[in-house]
Amino acid sequence: MIRSSAIYSGLTLVSRLMGFVRDLVISYFLGASSNIAADALNTAQMFPNLFRRIFAEGAFAAAFVPAYSKSLDRDGPEIADRLAGDAMATIAAFTVALTLVAQLAMPWLMMAISPGFGFGTEKYKLAVILTQITMPYLPCMAIVALLSGVLNARGKFIVAGAAPILLNLVTLIAVIPSHGARQAAVAVSWGIFAAGICQVLLLVWAVRKAGATIQWRLPRLTPEIKGLIALAVPGAIAASASQINITVSGILASQVNGARTWLAYADRLYQLPLGLVGVAIGVALLPRLSRAVVAEDRRDAQTAMDQAIVFALALSLPAAAALFSIPYFLIDGLFTRGEFTAFDARATADALMQYGWGTPAFVLARILSPAFFARGDTKGPMRFALISVAANIVLGLALFPVFGVAGLAAATSAASWLNVLQMTVVLGRRGDYAPSPAAWGKIVRVLAASVALGLILAALSHWRPAIEAPILALGL
Repeated sequence: MIRSSAIYSGLTLVSRLMGFVRDLVISYFLGASSNIAADALNTAQMFPNLFRRIFAEGAFAAAFVPAYSKSLDRDGPEIADRLAGDAMATIAAFTVALTLVAQLAMPWLMMAISPGFGFGTEKYKLAVILTQITMPYLPCMAIVALLSGVLNARGKFIVAGAAPILLNLVTLIAVIPSHGARQAAVAVSWGIFAAGICQVLLLVWAVRKAGATIQWRLPRLTPEIKGLIALAVPGAIAASASQINITVSGILASQVNGARTWLAYADRLYQLPLGLVGVAIGVALLPRLSRAVVAEDRRDAQTAMDQAIVFALALSLPAAAALFSIPYFLIDGLFTRGEFTAFDARATADALMQYGWGTPAFVLARILSPAFFARGDTKGPMRFALISVAANIVLGLALFPVFGVAGLAAATSAASWLNVLQMTVVLGRRGDYAPSPAAWGKIVRVLAASVALGLILAALSHWRPAIEAPILALGL
């Protein structure tokens, strides 16, 4: 499982590094508070991403992968591939219809997701246009998510992990020749659309190369598909709690010029450990855990969860220590140039610090969810997610007027820890999972080392001018 996670994480790292390069170029052109195109573009990326994680990635992580894995083991590849074909036709038809409705209703939807932009303003008009360009990315990603599930269930992780690289590569190629903020924003939006098509073509080739035969067909509501839908709807909500919370924060942040962009760039940094650790381990864990549950092998299920939890915290806790201790150092070093000012860096760093202490919760939610999904329980995590979203809304409304954008980030982190706490308590109460004494010992040692790391980084950041003074005096 760790080997599979390492493959996925390595490719995700390449994608994230390319994503940072892309973000550096975009922030240079657009800045944050100084240009309306920055918030408009981040809105255009947020809207399809929300639906992608709710209806595509979340749904299939929760329902399709366990069902396909079980069908492969029980019925053989032909029956399993037929299930995948029906599922692909269903999700493609649904997301295409959703995209068409969203395109037509975008002028009104924009007021719902970005009320602070103001109806009829230049920022509002640009956000509508850019979001209409990026919305077709949704059905592309729905197909990619399903085909990635097919590959993951067959133990093939390389191409599915590499697919996001195309998004960063294509959008980077699109934005580099731009002249001016508005042109750059439009170029990135068209790049997202083109990247979705490229990713679909790559995954179609990879699935055929892996020996799977997924036929394109008209959607059919077979009993198996109805069962998948019954699992997928609550599973999608459960798996997308963090994204829903981020979207809620974005709605409130639309009241402040540049705030949505500040949150977006802070999101980029804490998404790095989430993508490299949480998503990667969750992707590798779900098929293994599903097989262990079907075989009623409690020992293997316990071992898999212990390995996943310890490995995830061993990587995410040090990352959280850095994000919480030196947020301004990170944001200033990465983004302050061109149109992205020191004021933008400070506001983004305030949000990043609050996301920092929530990072382990974002990762743990990705690890604990498969323990429910592998047992066919998607309604439990859905309830936890809805409680988490409600808490995020209440805390966001309470903290935003006092602490601004940093308050929204703090609300999201607190809501994520509430989500993790609920899952942990229920898994332990049911007897499905609780960390073993050996796992607890490793977790405590990692936590102690991470706290020490955070204190050292905070001290270095505090005395940074004194440390740098001799170096600057030498002209180095």
